[in-house]
Order: sequence, then structure tokens, then C-alpha cells
Amino acid sequence: MRKSFVSGTAATRIIAVICSLGLCVTLAACTGSSKGASSTNSTTSSNSALKNMKQLAGVTASGKLGQQPRISFHHPMSVDNNSYAILQKGNGATISDGDRVCAQGIALNAKDGTELMNTWTKNTPDCSLVISTSSTNSAYYALFKGQRINTTIAIGVNDSSSSTSSSTTSSSYIMALTLVSKKKALTRATGDKVTTIPSDLPTVTLASSGKPSLNLNGYKPGGQMVSQTLIKGKGRTLTSSDSVTVNYTGWVSSNGTAKQFDSSWDRKSSFDFTMGSGVIDGWTKGLTGQTVGSQVLLVIPPSEGYGSKEQKDSSGKVTIPANSTLYFVIDILYAAQS
Repeated sequence: MRKSFVSGTAATRIIAVICSLGLCVTLAACTGSSKGASSTNSTTSSNSALKNMKQLAGVTASGKLGQQPRISFHHPMSVDNNSYAILQKGNGATISDGDRVCAQGIALNAKDGTELMNTWTKNTPDCSLVISTSSTNSAYYALFKGQRINTTIAIGVNDSSSSTSSSTTSSSYIMALTLVSKKKALTRATGDKVTTIPSDLPTVTLASSGKPSLNLNGYKPGGQMVSQTLIKGKGRTLTSSDSVTVNYTGWVSSNGTAKQFDSSWDRKSSFDFTMGSGVIDGWTKGLTGQTVGSQVLLVIPPSEGYGSKEQKDSSGKVTIPANSTLYFVIDILYAAQS
């Protein structure tokens, strides 16, 4: 299957494991669309969904809050998928809507209690969880929202689709997540506006929501890759293998005007991907070296995009003609090592 600029993130991320079981709507490995909902209806739906989740009995945690817990249970243990238990109630700040939460995780084989994964070992928390009705499954939105930092939550995973027979892996396990920090998730670029943008490039204007529009401004592509910073963020510098979260809009030229073919802004949901894997080359080349919080204009020649292969939507309509130069405006919201 050819690469697309719409793709999932690395399966090694903690929240990607949760997403793969349907707990997330569009987060990490679970990209998709969302129609949105009012906060009142979303909260009611979330609380109702949480009541339908089974409690995970027989699992305990001991140790100082905010540090690696010792997880105990009698094994072999039968685990219901998506069951949960609050093992330790935290003592830190309360998690609210729109927060990006970092979690340390331990995965334990439900059959024999052996450790399958532990992010505490190298202090590599996963920060891809955003508490939002457009990013998390309604039940888990209700579960995480309102918890306090340093809370430890156990989640039962029963992956019946697993066909592995390896003794070091299991299709049934306990995932113990300790919520170690939080901050408000970015929804748009937040850095300083760049004032030295070449005048012959396409021009970008922003709606009050942050969604960009593009005027080609008579621009004539010369077959070269262009990566122009429009807003310079002050966060992490992206590497060519990072897991990244962005908002973006893409266009092609149609009779000298910019024709939009896709936008995460319209879906009201940011997009997660892994640099250098599953995305067109132009994205990886154009975003490497940029910083979180930045907004970037990419002009991608066919050789770094889809080349001579036209792209069609689900109905068979051509959205990107063959040999098209692609134009993207990308707001970089988050990045971490894959």
C-alpha cells in the first residue's frame, strides 16, 4: 500500500495500545473523524458509558504516590477487555478537559504475572493522551477526567485477535497507568510570527478558529521542496523519526487557485503520525528540524508527494491529480521520540 499523509503512530506507545482496543476515537493509532457534541451531552454520554464498563477486581498497587508502583494480583487471572480499577488515588492537580496527560505504564501478563513492558525503567512516559471528547472514547474520557495526578489506573486487556505463541508476550494482560503530569494541549501554533517570509510564496490567512486558508499569490512551483516557517514555536525540535501531532490543511492548484483536498480542522480532530513511516516524504523532510508550537508552509513537489499516481476519495473521485504539487499549512502541536 502506498504511503499516505494520513497514517497511524508507532504501536509501541502506551496509548496506542489502548487505542488499538477501541478506547480512543482519534488519538494515536486510531485516526478518524468526529462530528463533535455539546459538552453537556458528551459528559452525560461518557458517564453512562463508564457505568457499563466492568470493574477489574483482584489487582492492587503499593508504593509512594507518583513513583513506580508494585502491582500485585493472583495469577493466572481472567481479564475482561476494557475493565478497569483505580489502584491509587492521586494527590496532584485535577485533570480537566483539554489537558494533555503524561503516563508511565507497566504491562503484566495476566497468565503468570511476568512484566511485558515498563516505561518507568528508562523514564519514558507517554504523553499522547489528550482528554477530549474528540480524542478519547466516551467511557475513558469520563474515567480520566477529574482524576488527580499520581493516580494509578489498571486496565484489563484481552486481545482475542492475538495469534502469538511466544512465551514473552500475552494476549491477556494488565496495563497499569500512573498519571504523572499534565498541561493544556495545544490546538494551534503558539509561537512568534516570522517576519522574513519571501514575498513570492503563497500567502496564508487564519480564521478565528486557527484554520488556515491559502492564496497561491501567483506562485509558480519550481520542482523544489519548500519548508517555510510562518510561526516559530519554542518547543521540542522534531527529528526524522518522532511521533507527532498536528493540525493541517492541504491544497492542490486548480486553474491557478488553491483547492483544498483535506483538513484536520474540518474534522475537529488533530492528526497523529510517525515521521519517516507511513507519510509522504515531503512531510518528513519538511518538518524535520521544526519545533513544537510552529506553523509551517510546505510546498511539496510530486517527487516528494504522490508522483504520477492520482489519489481518490472513498467514492472514487480524484482529489489529487497525478503529478500534483502539494501545499500544506501545518500547526505542530506535540512531538516525542517514537
